[in-house]
Amino acid sequence: MEIKVGIKQVTREIVVDTNASADDVAEAFTKALSDDGLLTLTDTYGRKVLIPAAAVGYLDLGEENARPVGFGAV
Repeated sequence: MEIKVGIKQVTREIVVDTNASADDVAEAFTKALSDDGLLTLTDTYGRKVLIPAAAVGYLDLGEENARPVGFGAV
């Protein structure tokens, strides 16, 4: 699933491709906001992205089961 994170006062967004569900990401964001901490996202390669929760302007949660495109999908 592709997640786009908009940061306040920054024109570019952060894009993370993850195996987590939309509910898991929303729950992690809510917990990070209540604890005034960091939103931790893990991408499909196992790398972690740490974002201060207070700086997040928006989260765009993409499709969970997007169909693959191209010749590799056959």
